[in-house]
Formats: sequence, structure tokens, C-alpha cells
Amino acid sequence: MMPQQRLGRVLVAGGGITGWCAAAALKRRAPFLDVTILSCAPSRHAVADQIACTLPSLLGFQEDLGIGTADGVIRAGSGYRLGTLFTGWSGGMPDYVHAYSRYGASPGATAFHHHWLRAAQDGSAVAFDDHSPAAVMARAGRFAPPTPGTPFGDHEFGLTLDLARHALMLRAFALHVGVHEITGEISGVSLGATGAIASVDLTAGPSLHSDLFVDATGPEATLRNAIDDERDDWSAWLPCDRVLISRTHDEPMVLTTITAHEAGWRWASGVQGGFAYASRAISDGKAARVLRNATGTTADEPIHVRAGTRRQPWRANCVAIGDAATEIEPLEWCNLHLALSAIDRLITMLPGRVAAPVETAEFNRQTLAEAERVRDFLVMHYRTARRGEPLWRDIAAVEPPASLAHTLAQFAERGRLPFYEEETFARDSWVAVLIGQGFLPRRVDPLVSGIPEASARAAMARHAAMIAAEVPKFPTHAAYRAAQMRHLTR
Repeated sequence: MMPQQRLGRVLVAGGGITGWCAAAALKRRAPFLDVTILSCAPSRHAVADQIACTLPSLLGFQEDLGIGTADGVIRAGSGYRLGTLFTGWSGGMPDYVHAYSRYGASPGATAFHHHWLRAAQDGSAVAFDDHSPAAVMARAGRFAPPTPGTPFGDHEFGLTLDLARHALMLRAFALHVGVHEITGEISGVSLGATGAIASVDLTAGPSLHSDLFVDATGPEATLRNAIDDERDDWSAWLPCDRVLISRTHDEPMVLTTITAHEAGWRWASGVQGGFAYASRAISDGKAARVLRNATGTTADEPIHVRAGTRRQPWRANCVAIGDAATEIEPLEWCNLHLALSAIDRLITMLPGRVAAPVETAEFNRQTLAEAERVRDFLVMHYRTARRGEPLWRDIAAVEPPASLAHTLAQFAERGRLPFYEEETFARDSWVAVLIGQGFLPRRVDPLVSGIPEASARAAMARHAAMIAAEVPKFPTHAAYRAAQMRHLTR
């Protein structure tokens, strides 16, 4: 049998953070590839390239490339994010924090939240996020990296980006490792007899040829749509089809806030404010006034979002990533994360010059599983919210996806959470939102009876008190960033 010819040339189409991440990662982690990026203007509807808040996965992605925290955070003007504060999502219940950390320390073999739920039955439990070191630290506006051997030893953090500076940093890195850059605008895509892309045509300059094409052009999916435009529609579950963004230029916030609104939700991150809304519930003009009243700044034109995903982001010799593959509103900041995950998966499953059908099928299976579980996590917010406005009532009444229905049914009975392949969010994240929104199970797990109630309550109280006592010792977020900057400039 003749050996398959090795993959040689890869063309990444699309500017912005998504495109530069793809080009840099492909060249850095597979240096034998000839990687070219067609750096066309990023789509203004590409949410992954427009939202400043990120999940912790961006830091891990950059570290794999050799971009350390100093370059990826301070020199690019980013701030640290420990989580998100949700306000107004659960009726008259208190605000809650979804932090990227463990919640509580279990006094036994059973997960901590089961002991908390037992205490909550008789009203003796303090707020669930009082047991999260990162959530308490975030509420106090303080920041410290994980400190091994302490309750603050395993929290993760995301970033609040200066988008322009971050894109410039990634571009400089990609060019440094050997990525070739071509600037231009796509005028057309030519297909071969097999249905694969033969060339990408430019408005000026020669056509571009490659073995593999990576489509990072945003929701327009200029390359991938030339093959087909089949996609699943999620708009029945995720209502916000418009996003307004304003630039506020304040100190980045260690705790991003998301405030529910009758037509969607607003957010504030310090460097950026925004309003995600359903166009059927509010006009664009009124939505702009809502955001202007909240931030004092004028928003750009609305971004359009068509919630849904491709079942086959990789078909023939073209792989769609980011908004070219999956469009979702930016609730929980998953847009860029899905792009980075697809890039990692592509590199892990890198084919020969011609991909075998089993390779593309497995890539698509894993990518779809991840996208659908992110969808479930976002839909869960709407499904369990406690608001009385028509939009919220309508969304809560829609039958959820089968996988989410199974998760909610299991949690509603005894607080148990099934875990799926390709999960983005840990069980503690699911629990933090479900409990924060008042979605409590009917019964507690019988295994908690292995620890006497008094002993469990005492252990929980000690843990919460230890967190509360330690947090004031940490610097404020601004002070930590300033100290880090001084260290870098010595």
C-alpha cells in the first residue's frame, strides 16, 4: 500500500482573533506545514472576535503555543476574570456568582453540593457561592492566582481582553513563527469536480490554492458555505438574535456582571458593555437607548446572531471554526472558546493531504457534541430563570433539547448531574447556576446520611469562614495588575 501524501499547505481565511489563533497554532504545533492566512477584514457579526470576556481556555491555548501570562495578559492590556455575577435572573432571589472554581469542600465522599442541599432544606445554609474561594474573592474585587496548599489552590480564571491589542499580539506571534500573511478580500470560491474547494478567488491578486482550507470568516462562512449551508436552528431555545456593544474604557472587572432584562440581558466588564436581546421583544432603537442609559456610551450597530450550528463543520477540504461553525449569543462567553477547541481538535486530528471520511466524521462528531452541550448550558439559564415577562415565559415553556431535559430531570430528583463527552463546563459550574437560580431537587442524595448533619454543617461553616478570613489579604484586581506591570518593566 502506498503511503498517503502528507498534508502540506493550509490556508486560513479570516482576520481577527479567531483567524490569527488558528494560523499561529497550526504553524507552531505543526511546523512542517506551510500556513498562510488570508487576512481579510473580520466580520462585524463574528461574536467570537467582538466579545472581550473569555473563558479560562484562552490562557491554556496560548500557553500551549508558548505565549505566557505576561505577554498574553499584561502586555496585551487584558484583565483577569474570576467569573460572572448574575442579577435579576431568579425573581426575588439574591444575585449569584458562577466562578471558575470548585464550590465547597465535601466532608465525605459525596459531592459538596449534596451536603449544602441538605442544609438548605431547613434554612441553615449560607449562600452557595460563599463556599467558592474564587466567587468570594471576585465579589470583593480582589485577585490572586491559584495558591497550592490553600483553599485558593485550584481556581481558574478567564480574561477581559483589549481586543485590538490582543489581535495585534497574536498576529506578531504568528508571523514570528512563520505564518505567511496575504491581505485581500474574497470575491469567490471555486469548487472542483469532487465538491472540494479548488481555489479562493480575490478581488485583486491571484487565486489561492491549498490542501486544507480553514474558514474563520465569521457567520458569513464564505468558504464553507460554498460547499453547503446546512445547519441546525437553535433559535427556539436561545432567543437573543441581536447584540449591541459599547466600549466603556474603564478598569477591567474581575467579576463580569450580567443583568436580566425583559427583552434579554445586559453585561458590563469594565472595558465593554453590551446588550443581548430578542428583536421580537424590543426594537433596535429602544435597545440602543437601554444600553446608552446603562453605560453612558453609544453602541455600534447591532450584531446579528442566528443561533445554531453545523453538523458537519469539516466537509471535503474545508473546516469551519468559530462563528462559521456555531453561532450563539455570548451568554457565558463561549464563542471564542468553541473556536479554540475546534483548532485544538483539528491539530490533534490533522489528516494527510486528503482527509479520510472516518477522520472528518470523528471531528464532526466531537465538535457537534461539544457545541450541543454548550447550547444546553446556555439554554439551562433560560429554562430555570424566574421572570414573568412574555419573552421569558415563552422560552421557559419550550420543550428543551433531550440532553438538557435529561440533565434537569436528574438534578430535579436528587441533585445528580449526568456528565457528557466533550463537556465545556465542570459539574460545579452547572450546580452553581442551577442552585443560584433556585432550581433545587425534590430530595437529597441518601449518601449524605453517612455524615451527621451537625458535623457537615460545622465543616461547611469552617470552610466558609476560612475563605472569608483570607480574602481581605489578597490585593485588589487593579493593585495586582499594577504590581505585575511594575515587575515586567524593571
